[in-house]
Amino acid sequence: MQLISAGPSPFARKVRVLIHETGQVDDIERIDVMSSPTAPHPTITAANPLSKIPALIRPDGPTLYDSRVITRFLDARAHGTLYPEARIWEVLTLEATADAIMDAGVLMVYENRCRPEDMQFGGWLDAQWGKIEGALDALNTRWMSHLSGPLDMGQIAVGCALGYLDFRHDARGWRKGRDALDDWFAVFCERESMKATKPV
Repeated sequence: MQLISAGPSPFARKVRVLIHETGQVDDIERIDVMSSPTAPHPTITAANPLSKIPALIRPDGPTLYDSRVITRFLDARAHGTLYPEARIWEVLTLEATADAIMDAGVLMVYENRCRPEDMQFGGWLDAQWGKIEGALDALNTRWMSHLSGPLDMGQIAVGCALGYLDFRHDARGWRKGRDALDDWFAVFCERESMKATKPV
């Protein structure tokens, strides 16, 4: 199999962390591309009609895309436990919360990178950051017991979301007033899977 990826993408990182955690590194070739909404790379366009990263090319079936589809498939392939049935709805909700943080953070980058400076809208950037802050507050107040439990895909997604905020939006200081979440992430980012996939 081949994973079409990009080093900075938090959605691709989610998949790569799962690959490490489930012992599938040797089974999947990573193909990194440089792509953007206004200039999608031909490789990703050929694999995914939406021209979005990541995409998983399989030799025995259609290419899979959307990180949540890929992670569910790869966890099932490895007979993994990252989507435990006993708490599946909590895991999926936590993963969706983390994905929303990533989505808003990526849109902020695109606003600055893809639009001419005279067309950029500060109100849009502030609105996206407001969504991120609301999600971070929810994680810090409602989800710490889950984050501190057995490893699952919700935790991996949150770890990748927070890592992306450090990578692209560090100046906004997401940690302020969120000590519990900060403490959790300080430990979680030391996992070998997180260190192996850290964006540069």
